[in-house]
Amino acid sequence: MNHFPWLTIIVLFPISAGLVIPFLPSTGNKIIRWYTLGVCLLEFLLITYIFCYHYQFNDHLIQLKEDYNWISFINFHWRLGIDGFSIGLILLTGFITTLATLAAWPVTRNPRLFYFLMLAMYSGQIGLFASQDILLFFFMWELELLPVYLLLAMWGGKRRLYAATKFILYTAAGSLFILIGGLIMAFYNSNESTFDFQLLINKTYPLELEIIVYLSFLIAYAVKLPIIPFHTWLPDTHGEAHYSTCMLLAGILLKMGAYGLIRINMELLPHAHSFFAPWLVILGAIQIVYAALTSLSQRNLKKEELLILQYHIWDLFLSELDQLQI
Repeated sequence: MNHFPWLTIIVLFPISAGLVIPFLPSTGNKIIRWYTLGVCLLEFLLITYIFCYHYQFNDHLIQLKEDYNWISFINFHWRLGIDGFSIGLILLTGFITTLATLAAWPVTRNPRLFYFLMLAMYSGQIGLFASQDILLFFFMWELELLPVYLLLAMWGGKRRLYAATKFILYTAAGSLFILIGGLIMAFYNSNESTFDFQLLINKTYPLELEIIVYLSFLIAYAVKLPIIPFHTWLPDTHGEAHYSTCMLLAGILLKMGAYGLIRINMELLPHAHSFFAPWLVILGAIQIVYAALTSLSQRNLKKEELLILQYHIWDLFLSELDQLQI
C-alpha cells in the first residue's frame, strides 16, 4: 500500500484548482486562460514525475495503491492503483487536455464556467483510469457526462442543443448498465459486498450469469466507443462541439469504452470474454470497413476526422486482443 497519496493528488488537483476560478479577477479573460493552462501543465508535469520516479516499470502488478473507506454502509472505497495499461492513458489525458486548453484560447463567452468544466473532466478521466473499484469507476464515468453536455450545449454549433440532448440520453442510459453489472458482481454469492477489482477477479460465477453481466457492461461500452448501432450520437456531438471539446471527445472519452472493456470484461469476466472475443473481432473488422467507406462520402471535415479516429481505435483494440492472445 502506497503511503503517500500520489494518485489522489493527481485525481483531485484539477477539479480543486477549478474551484478557485470563480475567485479570480474579472478584468479580462487572460488571467483565467493562463491559470487553467498553468494548472494543466503542472498536472501533466506531476503525472510525469510520479511515473518516472515512483513507478517500477519492471513490476507488472498494480502499484501506488491507495484504499480509503468512503461510504461504510455500502462498502464504497476510494480505491486507486495503476499498472502499465493505465499509465499510457493517464499520460495521454494530461497531454491532450493541455492541448485542448490551448485550442480553447478564443473562447470569450463565460470562460469561468468553460475552463472549470474542462478541469472537472480532467479529474474524472484520470480518476477512471486509476480506479480499482467498480463503484468508483462508475462514479468517474458519470463525472464527465455533465461537463461534456454543458460544453456542447453552451459552446457548440447551431444544432448544439439537439446534439447535447442526444449525447446525454445515450450515454446516461448506457451508464446504468455499468451500475447494474457492478452491483451483480459485488453482491453475488457473498455475505459482504465488495467492489474491489483485486477481489472480484477471484470470484466465480455461473456461465449464464457471467454472460449476462458481460453483456451489461458491453452495452455501456458500445455506446461510449461507439459500436454500431449505438453510434448515432457521436457524429452529431463531434460535428457540433467546439474544437477543444472535440479533442477531449476523440482523444480521451472514446478510449474510456475500450479501457473498460479490457479492464473489467477481459480481466474480471474471462469465461464470458472467451465466448464473445471472436464476435468482437468480427464486429471490429466490420466497424473499420464501415468507417472507411462512410468517410468517403462525408463532407464535414470534423465528422470525417472522427470516422478516421474510429478506424484507428478499433485497429488498436484488435491489436490489443491479439497481443493478449484472446
